[in-house]
Amino acid sequence: MDTKHCAVNGWVDAIPVPGPRHTVTFDLVVRPADIDALDDDAPDTVITCTSGDPRITHELLNGIQPGDLLRATGTLVQPPTPGEHARLTVDALEVLDTPLAPVLREMVLDRYGDYVVIFDGDTDAVPVFTAHGQWVGLADNPDAIATLIDIHERVNGGDA
Repeated sequence: MDTKHCAVNGWVDAIPVPGPRHTVTFDLVVRPADIDALDDDAPDTVITCTSGDPRITHELLNGIQPGDLLRATGTLVQPPTPGEHARLTVDALEVLDTPLAPVLREMVLDRYGDYVVIFDGDTDAVPVFTAHGQWVGLADNPDAIATLIDIHERVNGGDA
């Protein structure tokens, strides 16, 4: 089995996962330095990393998020079978960069007292429900939510 001590820079693909005997496993997506020379559809290299160092496992489980750019240093073991991921046993870890805060593009629930509204980035209309799930109506835009709630309270006696 071919092993090599090296440092690898790559992006974390998914949240690191705790493993057996106080270890943690995560995948690094590595792009070659000469990425411009490769075809647009050339696959990225994925290296499966593991560590049993308590400091590294703590950082991976509590501070690392998908999209973080890391430098992982350790012993690289080439895969025994072509097509499998290389494995890196990490003994040093450095965070090189973190991604920008994600922009919400999905639906978001929000509370207005006894009412729940659903904001959707794809439309201005805002569905409004009571906190108990009763349909109140559809506000044409976020500015019309208060008017819709006010009308509902006048018609229904003020109790949501």
